[in-house]
Amino acid sequence: MSLKKFLCFILIALGVAQPSVAESLFFEDEPIQDGLPVFEVSKTFAEIYQKLDDVNWAGKNLNVAIESLENLNKSAHIAATDERVVLVWDDSIVANFPRPEPKDWNGFGEITTALILKMRAYDPGLRGLSESEMYQVVVDSLIRGVDENGRYVFSKAAEIAEDGRILTSVGIEGVRDERGNFRVTGIYKGAPADNAGIRAGDLIAQINGQLVRDMSDAELAAVMTGFNSGTSKIKLLTPYGDKDVVLRRATIVLADADVVHRADPTGGLLEIVVHKVSDGAVAIVNEALARYPDVTGIILDLRAATGDDERAAAKLGGLFAGQVPVMRIVETAKDEVEVVPGGDAVTDVPVVVLMSNQTRGTAEALVATFYENGRGVLVGTPTAGNARIASVIDLNNGGALELLNKSIKTGQGRKIDGRGLFPIVCLSNIRTNQQQNAFFLNVINNDFNAKDFNKNMEVSPEDIRSGCPVITSGVDEDAVATAVSVKILTDKKVYNRLIAE
Repeated sequence: MSLKKFLCFILIALGVAQPSVAESLFFEDEPIQDGLPVFEVSKTFAEIYQKLDDVNWAGKNLNVAIESLENLNKSAHIAATDERVVLVWDDSIVANFPRPEPKDWNGFGEITTALILKMRAYDPGLRGLSESEMYQVVVDSLIRGVDENGRYVFSKAAEIAEDGRILTSVGIEGVRDERGNFRVTGIYKGAPADNAGIRAGDLIAQINGQLVRDMSDAELAAVMTGFNSGTSKIKLLTPYGDKDVVLRRATIVLADADVVHRADPTGGLLEIVVHKVSDGAVAIVNEALARYPDVTGIILDLRAATGDDERAAAKLGGLFAGQVPVMRIVETAKDEVEVVPGGDAVTDVPVVVLMSNQTRGTAEALVATFYENGRGVLVGTPTAGNARIASVIDLNNGGALELLNKSIKTGQGRKIDGRGLFPIVCLSNIRTNQQQNAFFLNVINNDFNAKDFNKNMEVSPEDIRSGCPVITSGVDEDAVATAVSVKILTDKKVYNRLIAE
């Protein structure tokens, strides 16, 4: 037993306690302590506890425990019994409070504020946070074990302000520190960095194996933005440990989908790039399908697509597959809601669906819709396995809780969240022209023995991903994806053979 735990045990066992306070831990004539309006802050924390307690969490029991506040600093340890809550910092007991009764949200709000005031005295970083930033880190601490992407949205006005749009970027703002590393200061909402879980305060130490401090400013800028969809491997240093992330620059545009018509005498191919699964994307795709009804094939690029609007996903899937189940939403352990589009399909032309590790949320359900209904050949690399839908819970202070508490299954009930979906044609294994020629020759000769890992749920997704790894060069990925997609869509024998897989 560590010394800090031993001290907590002795203190609680002997009943050593500060005098209990009948009404409040704070005094009315001291509404501001260490720069914090303690009563207002306590009310907000009370509301956060209450609303987190009311959330159904994809079949899991959510235990929001005050002990989770020790995640704010490695030196902190919080021990709680039915009677007391004790804070130990390193090896010293620094706070001891009476524990509120269950469901006493006001009491939990006040004790949270009191613990943070104590921790701020020892942690300059915590003390330097703004009030909104403090709510963010506390929410992170409380729900980290259940939803690592859950967050406190500063305010509705701030959420709109964060919704900036830039072109071909990973969506990171930051500055170099004194050692030359790159400190993240801001994330564009909806950008690849946001979807990958990068947060303000994270430190980028390496990019593609090169130390950031050895990179020039121009080299660093070329990774963050550019004129193509380049991909980079990034090593992050976060408050919770090191993290490796692969970021693919994506075009974050005013529209949620782009359309390119590759014309030829037979009608040509239609390339549809979906950035966000939304009603706007549905309208753009529907219009393109009506405008180019004579195309012989469609490339649906979902490689950087995300979304948490299940109705929009159903509409988009319905354009190609009709009235079939697009997904099932799991909010509680017993209930699954089946999502089915209301309209018929508007096209039956062959489709190639491009996918990658940046395909997330309802976009993963879309990939599954094409696969389960034989409406498209899956090409690319495995999806993220981050198939959740967010609930946004408004708070009285103008902020909100954004929680990815609803899990998504495929329309036929296959698990996606935590596993992902896997391509029939793995692009990372046919990078060269020679490999592509050999691959298509095997397909035409019926010698292509594809292993459909979407059906075999017993194979570890980590093993599948190691056999079909992420392509780290966006330029290479785009070139391979285009060449393979065009070949599949222009050779009926190849398409029919692959769709049968």
